[in-house]
Amino acid sequence: MGAQKKGGARVSDDTEEQTRQRLQAILLADSFTTKFRPVTLERPKVLLPLANVPMIDYTLAWLESAGIEEVFVFCCAHSTQITDYLQTSSEQQSHPNLLVRTIESHRSISAGDALRYIYEQQTETSQIQGDFVLVSGDTVSNMPLADLIREHRERKKKDEKAIMTMVIKKSKPSPMTRQSRLGTDELFVAVDPVTKQLLHYEVDHVRGSVCLDKALMESNPSVMICNDMQDCYIDVCSPEVLSLFEDNFDYQHLRRDFFKGVLGDDIMGYKIFTHEIGSSYASRVDNFRSYDTVSKDIIQRWTYPYVPDVNFSGNRPLKVGRQGVYKASDVVQSRSADVGACSVVGYGTKIGNGGRVLNSVIGNGCCIGADVVIEGSYVWDNVVIEDGCEIRNAIVCDGVRIRAGAVLQPGVVLSFKVVVGRGFVVPAYSKVSLLQQPMKEDSDEELEYADSSSGTADRLSGLSLEMESKGSELGPDGVGYIWEVCEGAHDEEWKHSVAPIPEDKLAEIIQAMEDDDTEDEIVPRKSEELKSDVDSVNTDVNDPGDDYGYFEREVEGTFLRAVEEGIKVELGILEINSLRLSYNMESADCAGAIFYAMMKLAVDTPHSSLRELSENASSIIAKWKGLLGNYVKHTDEQIEVIMKFEEMCQETARELSPLFAQILQVLYDKEVVQEDAILRWAEEKAGADEADKVYLQQCEAFIQWLKEASEEEDEEEEED
Repeated sequence: MGAQKKGGARVSDDTEEQTRQRLQAILLADSFTTKFRPVTLERPKVLLPLANVPMIDYTLAWLESAGIEEVFVFCCAHSTQITDYLQTSSEQQSHPNLLVRTIESHRSISAGDALRYIYEQQTETSQIQGDFVLVSGDTVSNMPLADLIREHRERKKKDEKAIMTMVIKKSKPSPMTRQSRLGTDELFVAVDPVTKQLLHYEVDHVRGSVCLDKALMESNPSVMICNDMQDCYIDVCSPEVLSLFEDNFDYQHLRRDFFKGVLGDDIMGYKIFTHEIGSSYASRVDNFRSYDTVSKDIIQRWTYPYVPDVNFSGNRPLKVGRQGVYKASDVVQSRSADVGACSVVGYGTKIGNGGRVLNSVIGNGCCIGADVVIEGSYVWDNVVIEDGCEIRNAIVCDGVRIRAGAVLQPGVVLSFKVVVGRGFVVPAYSKVSLLQQPMKEDSDEELEYADSSSGTADRLSGLSLEMESKGSELGPDGVGYIWEVCEGAHDEEWKHSVAPIPEDKLAEIIQAMEDDDTEDEIVPRKSEELKSDVDSVNTDVNDPGDDYGYFEREVEGTFLRAVEEGIKVELGILEINSLRLSYNMESADCAGAIFYAMMKLAVDTPHSSLRELSENASSIIAKWKGLLGNYVKHTDEQIEVIMKFEEMCQETARELSPLFAQILQVLYDKEVVQEDAILRWAEEKAGADEADKVYLQQCEAFIQWLKEASEEEDEEEEED
């Protein structure tokens, strides 16, 4: 083990035990998978950028802020790149309160091998001293760790067999959530609802079938079953965990092998417990689709304080503007160019005339020509995109050159320094690299490329010259190989892509969700011994009263994604309904949250006058009235929308205050709120204090008109 960094150790004062014992973590900087090929043949996954910051920096910054004082970074493939990067970070004092040590092993081909090697390499001066946090270097989180560590230690004092506490979170049952998790394991767990002990852990279980050991049922008469949980792959472990890997060489996978072995071993009697998080954020970047999801979460600030405009890990913060647009201070953008909502543009980047960037991340030092369209994509550093190119839902790595008029169809991945020829159309879901496709899919092949990295630059340079001289698969002036899709996997490429799910596949997912809901209701009843308490899943949430605030943020994020991705109203309703069921909310709650999101979007959309702001609001109401209208079918729900509007004008969106009456009339004209709701609201406000009648007075003429129109209608009915 070599010390990479020394800093002032920050000691927690929560308990005397914590004061004596340094808080430590093991960070696995290798995922031991091939899901990010061909990119990871040239660069380790933990150094790939998320919103222009390497993944590992998010993990290290979180560990440091959560009180961890020493972290052991295990490196396998491309270990030299990782150690060099950490050394540079050390020199720049990126993590001043964190002691970072690297452990290298080129013989490890699994997480189990890594933990065995760490155990073997311990010395008196460099070792795991007690309980430690185990995490992957592709984890983004802002959850506090102090309570989790304290909970684990207190449990261990009472029961020495409690060796691990794993972090889980409830997965919202929605098409968009299911979309972000495609390609990851479907998880089924059984937990003791009182002690939170993990009783059963199964991935890729057969839907509609729950098989639990009879002995487990006899010793645990009450069991909570869950198939709507996500494993965050964040664990607090006792030192016994390392020794168990040392003693059991068949433990390779952290979950499939280790959990199965521990839960099935009645002799040793070791126990694993769960810790569910509520409003905190925790996710792994497991494949290209989750890369896209986590990137969007960062841009939409779910990961705060690890967001583009905050300085963490020594990154250069960007300026944040309207609609979640982050830009470096030295970006050169032509007047006719447009950078749209939820986008990031890095330092030294230039955007030419007529360029359009929407819902995308652009790295540092990029040169984007005239009339280029970039949508839903990730363009890394020092990329050159010539005039007239189209890039949609693609990943473009460092040093790529895309010549004039070229098109990247959805799902394309261009690895480092690839050149796309003029006018060439790269087919959807293609993976392109300067390296030829490996003949086998072993996860340790990254090691073969990494071990020969000294000659990689010369090899790639020679390849570039050779391919340019005789043409390539990317056009006469292109450079690179288009990898073939493995046999039998062609129809599955969409699952792991940053591209939106095709409509026919999305329909299948929605149908599967509905089938799952039906099956989930039936499964627990198949055994009278099994007592299912699904409602108790969220018992760890500290403040039930905060549910609405979190629900409101979820609805806002859902609405913004629907706007950005052109989601149909019907699918939006399905998504909101899923959130409503998950949070146990009423239609009125949904209506208020949706209207809040709509008006916030109106304010965040660029405008230079109240007239333009009013036009923004009117346009959004007109387009999304079907979504809002689904939750305002009764007068009380319509009144909730009006009251929510009042609250916004007074607190969060005062810019809308002068437009209250005008927008209320738009809601009436679009048949979102009816006359009865407006008049009832007015009657209730009539008895309020003068200070609370501001918006009532603003609507006086409109309300009077409604009353007169109502009276005339009554008179006409009497005459008839």
